[in-house]
Amino acid sequence: MVGTRLFNTFIFLPLLLLLLNHHENCQGAAEVAAGSFAQTTGTHFVMNNKQMYLNGFNAYWMMLYGSDESTRDKVSTTFQQASKYGMNIARTWAFNDGDYKPLQSSPGSYNEDVFKYNYVPHMVPGVGYVFGRCVALDFVISEAKRNGVFLILSFVNNFNDFGGKAKYVKWAQERGQNNLNNEDDFYSNPLTKEFYKNHIKTVLTRNNSITGVVYKDDPTIFAWELMNEPRCQTDPSGQNLQNWIREMAMYVKSIDKSHLLEIGLEGFYGDSIPDRKMYNPNAAYTGADFILNNQVSEIDFATIHMYPESWLPSNMNSSEQQVAFVDKWMQAHIQDCNYLLKKPLLIGEFGKSSRLSGYSLEKRDDYYRRVYDAIYTSASNGGSFSGGIFWQLMAKGMDNMGDGYEVILEDSPSTASVITQQSHKLLSLP
Repeated sequence: MVGTRLFNTFIFLPLLLLLLNHHENCQGAAEVAAGSFAQTTGTHFVMNNKQMYLNGFNAYWMMLYGSDESTRDKVSTTFQQASKYGMNIARTWAFNDGDYKPLQSSPGSYNEDVFKYNYVPHMVPGVGYVFGRCVALDFVISEAKRNGVFLILSFVNNFNDFGGKAKYVKWAQERGQNNLNNEDDFYSNPLTKEFYKNHIKTVLTRNNSITGVVYKDDPTIFAWELMNEPRCQTDPSGQNLQNWIREMAMYVKSIDKSHLLEIGLEGFYGDSIPDRKMYNPNAAYTGADFILNNQVSEIDFATIHMYPESWLPSNMNSSEQQVAFVDKWMQAHIQDCNYLLKKPLLIGEFGKSSRLSGYSLEKRDDYYRRVYDAIYTSASNGGSFSGGIFWQLMAKGMDNMGDGYEVILEDSPSTASVITQQSHKLLSLP
């Protein structure tokens, strides 16, 4: 059933924010400042020998906005507001491959042309040249630390936005790899894999020009993500993606044994347990296998995403059918993580778009409550569902970046209250 309000949100929100600012923000900042890395014990996240629960947001745009002096304040404002409302985790991109204001303009080349957008000089003593967009990522990490917010950083996109795996395939084709036929060759071609590993190494070994801390040594980073929503639809066996996950997870851990690692999966089931495919939202094959992929030993926790409005077929997309799917999707993965994978579960993306038919703010708030209640119920009973990251948080004045899913806290006090209540409830857990 839909989660109910604990109390009248508009009456108690000011008091609740006061309590959170006094307790949770100090706790989050202290944990980040203490230099402790997040770890897993069975199905739980732990830090400083205490179970850890996550409530946060996506903000893919942070590196892009952090690279420009005229928009950099949006990064700071977003972290400040997130901390104010009790959020302790953010997910963002550590990639922008060959497109507008790229981080990586070509394989191994990190664009110096964007130095003019940064406050930080491009030559850092003892480090050498600080390549432009990385300086923006330096700023994102330093602002997250300053506001007591942890980060999940993703290395590449499955889709073409910000370059993605298709850009790596194009780069390989331009260097004589004429046998590449489609973007899914990214997973198996030796040269694309070399390019990707070089990017991983560049990010992990980067010395932050603001904090002076190498990324792989910075506990502000909660976890690395191999790819945003990996799919390999051209391989019905699922073996290409599985082999790639295993190889790249081992490579990340060979450089950085301190941080947690996840894949970036949406949660689709494959052939490893055929009966689980009944939970997939449609018959389309993605090449991913939630069970098999997450059984790779170097993967520390599992993720799911959830977009019933766009996933379900049109003849099964009523409000009631969406609700039924959401409940089954979450519960199936909770059970898998509790008893089969025995790893923590995080919902890495969920939201409700104002651009889709039937949207209302009340429906969005109810949807958030439904997800949050499932997390809290699992966590309070010792289960694996340990946190949620909604898509997506923005500051005021970012209209050009909106996709319908954006939450602007000042404009949505009821949604802000729902988020704050979840932060408070998770903080109250032992």
